Amino acid sequence: MIMPRGRVSISRGQNILTVYKNEFWTVTAGDLSKKRDHIKTPDFHEQSGEGYKIVIDPSRKGQNWIGAGAAITDAAASLIWKQSKAQRSALLHELFDPQEGHFSNIRIPLGACEPSSQPYYSYDDVPFGQHDSSLSKFSIGKGKPGAPDATKDLKYIVPVVQEILKINPSVKIMASPWSAPAWMKNTGNMRMGGHLRFGEFTGNGYSKKDRFEGVYAQYFVRYLTEYRKYGIPIYAITIQNEPSNAAEWPAMIWNLKELAHFGYEYLRPALDESFPDTKLYFWDGSLNVLNKPLADVISRKEASAFDGFAFHTYDGPYTNIFNANRFMPDWDYAMTERRCMIEETPEDASHIMFGLIGNWLVRQGLSSIYLWNMALDERGLPNMVGSTGRRGVVTIDHKTGKVQRNLEYYMLRNFTQDVDPGSVFISSSNYTSDGYTGGLGSVAFLGPNRSIAAHIYNPTDQLLKATIKINGFKNGWQNITVPAYGVVTLHKSNDDINESSPRQDEDFELNPYPANLMDDYAPGKGVNKKN
Repeated sequence: MIMPRGRVSISRGQNILTVYKNEFWTVTAGDLSKKRDHIKTPDFHEQSGEGYKIVIDPSRKGQNWIGAGAAITDAAASLIWKQSKAQRSALLHELFDPQEGHFSNIRIPLGACEPSSQPYYSYDDVPFGQHDSSLSKFSIGKGKPGAPDATKDLKYIVPVVQEILKINPSVKIMASPWSAPAWMKNTGNMRMGGHLRFGEFTGNGYSKKDRFEGVYAQYFVRYLTEYRKYGIPIYAITIQNEPSNAAEWPAMIWNLKELAHFGYEYLRPALDESFPDTKLYFWDGSLNVLNKPLADVISRKEASAFDGFAFHTYDGPYTNIFNANRFMPDWDYAMTERRCMIEETPEDASHIMFGLIGNWLVRQGLSSIYLWNMALDERGLPNMVGSTGRRGVVTIDHKTGKVQRNLEYYMLRNFTQDVDPGSVFISSSNYTSDGYTGGLGSVAFLGPNRSIAAHIYNPTDQLLKATIKINGFKNGWQNITVPAYGVVTLHKSNDDINESSPRQDEDFELNPYPANLMDDYAPGKGVNKKN
C-alpha cells in the first residue's frame, strides 16, 4: 500500500509527525557514472521493503556538525587565481555559494607548506644566528593582494580567500604552520624537521615572553592580526602540521607533551589577550602516533587549553581516535587532511572518502572535514619537490583553467549541500563496523530547521537495496538501491531545499606519468574484490 505524502505537522496531544513537505534525493556511483544525480523521491510503504533496514532516530543525538571543505594551499590558490576572472568566479561560486556547493570550511597554511608554487618562506626570515625577538621583520607578504609583484601569502592565498568570503562570509578558516622561522629552530632550517629552541632565551630578560616559546606564541598572534587587516578572520589554528613528520619540505617535530605544554603555557594565554574566540586544536597529524590514551601523556589542565583535536587519516589504526575522544569527549574532532591519487580505483577512493571519513569517523564523533588540496593540476602540480600523480578535490588544467571534479568533490558536496552547519548528528542503522566492509553504512543529521539529511553508503562492488524509515514519524518505509561504492543522499525539510546540481566537467587529459609519489594507504584495500 502506498501512503499519501503530506506536510510535517505535530499534534499537541500525540506529538506524532507526518511526512515532510519537501524531499531531495541524489545518487553518486563510486565510478562517477552518476554524480549526485537527482532521483525521484521514493514512495512511502506501510511494510518495509527488501534489503537493509535503516531506521533514522532523531531522538538519539550526537555531536554538533561544524562543516566541510578543503585546503587552500599556495598551490591550490595559484591555480585558482591564474584562471580567467570568469572561470574563477564560476568555480568559487560552485564551491562556496550557499545556493550551490555551500562548502563551509577551508584550511590554509600559516607560512609556507608543500605543495607550493613559491619557494618556501616564513613570515620572519632572518639568517640563522640572528634573532628578531620583537618580530619587527614580520610580514605575510608585500604588494597588493593578487598583484603580479605580490609576495608570500599576498600573491595567491589572501586574494583567493577574500573572494571566497565575498561569496560566503560565514566560511570557517583553520590555519596550520608547517614550520617556525628557521632562526627559531635548533637546526636553523625550515625543512627536514628539527624542533623549536625550547627553553632558550632571545631578547633582553628571563621572563616567559623572552623564551623562544613566548616569541613563537606572539608569531601566531601577529599572523591573526595581519590577516584580520585583510578582512580574513581565522576560526581555528593548530600548533603544527604533522608534528611527527621530519619531511623534506617545511616541517617541525613536536611530541604530544611538548604540544600540550606550549598550548597551555604560551599559546592559549597569548590568544586570550587578543583573540580569545580563536579555537585551538590539538595534534594535527596521523593517528598512528596516538597509540595510548592521551590521559597517560597530558593532563586535563593542559587539555583545557584546547577546543578540539585535529588529525589526518593517512596512517592508522583509526581506532586510536578513541585514545583522544574517550579522554576529552567535549572536544570538537576535525579530520584535517587526506587526499587521493589521480589513478585511484573507485573502490579505494570510495573506501577512503565515503567509507572511512564520511561514515565511520562521523559516527565516532567527527565534527568537521578538511580535505587536501582543494585543487591541483592535471599532473598533480605545482609543488617544490616534483611530486606528481596526486589530485585535489578538483583538477584544474594548468594551461586552460578548465575544471574536472573528483570523487572527493562529491563526498564533500554530499555534506555541504545537504547538511547545514549547526546540524546535529543523529542515530541511524549501520551495517559496517569500519566504514568499508560489510553491508550498507549510514550517517544522519537533524538540521537547525528540524530538517533531516542522511547518506547511505555501499562499500561493496554489488548493487545493494535499502529500506528507510524515520523513527517517530507517522509514515512508512522508502525503498532505494545504492550503486557499487556509491552513496544515496536524502534531504527532508519544510523549508526550501538547495537542489542545485554540480556543474559539468570540462574536457582535458590527465597526465600523471611519470608518477613520483609515496604509496598512500587505502583502508580495506582490495577487501571486496573477487578472486
